[in-house]
Amino acid sequence: MKIKKSEFILSVADKNKFFKTDKPLIAIAGKSNVGKSSLINMLAGNGKLAKTSDTPGRTRLINYFDFGEFVLADLPGYGFAKVSKEEKKKWADLLESFIAEENIKLLLSLVDIRHDPTEDDKAMVNYLYHYAIPFTLVATKADKLGKTRIKPQITKIAAELKVGPADIIPASSATGAGKDLILSAIQDVLTKKTL
Repeated sequence: MKIKKSEFILSVADKNKFFKTDKPLIAIAGKSNVGKSSLINMLAGNGKLAKTSDTPGRTRLINYFDFGEFVLADLPGYGFAKVSKEEKKKWADLLESFIAEENIKLLLSLVDIRHDPTEDDKAMVNYLYHYAIPFTLVATKADKLGKTRIKPQITKIAAELKVGPADIIPASSATGAGKDLILSAIQDVLTKKTL
């Protein structure tokens, strides 16, 4: 799959304003500062499509992007400590409503390859299983680990999240590693016929 065109559509902060489209919906979720915006830019081949920041908790809205064959939704980062409990609850409710109500064809669940999955990461995977939402795990920032450390860390993350190591794609927005595998996973769900 090649992404020929990508553009920002809109941001929403309220479940009553979720963007409705006839195109398949792909979503990206992960904790704050895991690299969601960088991954979106890598997939688009456009370094300026999604705003990136070194400050965790930057994405507080659901941001929608048109990727031609599908619409991609960037969900608010979870697990960010430096916001009020009220703000955290608002994000959690928005995230939960989106996952429960929208027809998501595939959710890319991001984890940072350098760290063990957090309780929030585990909760997200359990949540996806509970709602039977197809998902692919993407271990970001793979360029930050030596090549010999990637496989053992993927095995460790897989055990923590109760998936097979082959179910996790190591990726790096800095090097482009994992891009083709992620696009292939998206292509697979787009071409899959529903019974």
